Amino acid sequence: MCPAPHRALDGRGRGAGRDHVPDDRRRIADRYELLEPLSHGGMGDVWRGFDAVLDRPVAVKLVRPQAVTSPQLAEEFEKRFRREARVTARIQHPGVPQVYDAVLDESYDQLFLVMELVDGVPLTAYVHPEHLLPVSWAVAVAAQVATVLSHAHEVPVVHRDLKPSNILVARDGTVKVLDFGIAAILRTDVTKLTATGSPIGTYHYMAPEQVRGARVTPSTDLYALGCVLHELLCGRPLFEGNGEYYLMMQHVSAAPTPLRKLRADVPAELEELVLDLLRKAPEARPVDVQAVYERLRPFLPSPEDEAEDSRLPGEAGPAGAPDPTGVFRRPYAPRSRAGAAGPVPTAAGTGPDAVPAPVLPPAQREELREQIREVHDHYAALMEEERFSQAAEVVGEMIETAALVLGSESKAVLALRRRRAFSRQLAGDHRAALPEFEALADAYARVAGPHSEATLDCRAQAARCRGELGRVTEALAGLRGVLDSVRSIDGDVSENAVELRRDIGMLLLAQGRTADAFGVLDPLHADLCLVFGPAHELTAEVAETLAVIRLDLDGDASGPPT
Repeated sequence: MCPAPHRALDGRGRGAGRDHVPDDRRRIADRYELLEPLSHGGMGDVWRGFDAVLDRPVAVKLVRPQAVTSPQLAEEFEKRFRREARVTARIQHPGVPQVYDAVLDESYDQLFLVMELVDGVPLTAYVHPEHLLPVSWAVAVAAQVATVLSHAHEVPVVHRDLKPSNILVARDGTVKVLDFGIAAILRTDVTKLTATGSPIGTYHYMAPEQVRGARVTPSTDLYALGCVLHELLCGRPLFEGNGEYYLMMQHVSAAPTPLRKLRADVPAELEELVLDLLRKAPEARPVDVQAVYERLRPFLPSPEDEAEDSRLPGEAGPAGAPDPTGVFRRPYAPRSRAGAAGPVPTAAGTGPDAVPAPVLPPAQREELREQIREVHDHYAALMEEERFSQAAEVVGEMIETAALVLGSESKAVLALRRRRAFSRQLAGDHRAALPEFEALADAYARVAGPHSEATLDCRAQAARCRGELGRVTEALAGLRGVLDSVRSIDGDVSENAVELRRDIGMLLLAQGRTADAFGVLDPLHADLCLVFGPAHELTAEVAETLAVIRLDLDGDASGPPT
């Protein structure tokens, strides 16, 4: 039976239809939105997307499988994808982004692979013949790739298309190897000619056995790793020249230039390893990737070299680039602590270093304000669907543009920033929301005054984020400070005041200070009964908490009476 159009290949043969959507925001399988293109490559285009069901960003790769030209071939392709995807999913390693889903369109001409979105930069961005990478930087990347391959080859899965554009370095220095299994799914290691006469594959990194169409093994990946390491160290591909056929024949028969002839500071043992990886015969290469890793180890930093300033001059890597050596200097290190709020555009703000906002013609200003209104409408729709993470992204995309024109502390920009912080908080990303609320509280204090409703609300939300992050003492101090201000303005039983009193009592309870919590919540309950009534939702919630506290205090003679 032929697969239905637009079916999602979920590994169980079940399909999911998708409705027509406008071209400017295409939705796949009624679930994945395509937001903006990220890259273009030989296998297809990659888009930044969003999963509307799980409220998370994803990468969507648009691939045109040449063999899928009919419903019958589509059914065979679906079986092949399920088989390869199941095997690839067994690679459990942080350096392997996962493939979540696949959707085949109604023409059977386009496959949409939905994958983990990685925030990183491809190695191609760091390779330059006039700006050579430090040896330790290049070796650390190769060693991390080797650890990934060791897990894959154990499955066994052969990558088949290892190359710099398929290797990303994330912000924390972790190396990610992309497109595992995709080459197998599309059979790109087969070098037969297509209808256009072009061979399928990546010529600069193709092992001799791939060129010949022979059996692909883990040793094929070792050859590609040798090509990548050679390129990282000398800033140019192993073989160069015009024409794909000429390049492929060089891989089959030409001898590689030893690294030390191209770069004198490469250690002799490292040059020897690269030459061994580039042996023409697969059996002449290192026995496995574990052996490659052991030969890379002498050139890697150790935990004793933890301090970054202990590295030799010139070993710090490209300016502004992540540090792939860090995982070896600090193995299994915890995530870095959350820092201060990220830089907020101030080119047109009200701070001391700000400059006046550019004067735009009235028509352009109104166009910008209309765009902001559309963003708010989109945000509201996403929040209604509880897609909090995507809502934060939607307003975030507008903030910088609006700030440069209207000023970073204009009313419109502050509203956008506040909505982003609030949606991140609801998404559970308190680590990101906290510095935003802190920065907003300072901004509103300058613009509207330290006791304005917006200032106090942002201070309260920042305190609540601290509580969620386990910083309870700081959270209590923050909430009490806000409560003092709210009481002086609106009294003790305003909506804000009772919520603050409730939160303070619950934080005291979380600290194990049961009697103190009772001292806050018991008078709150009495006030709620008078103002809102005993059936009110908040009144009932506090009453239930007090009942639990009383049970805990029954054995405490110093506690309040029951």
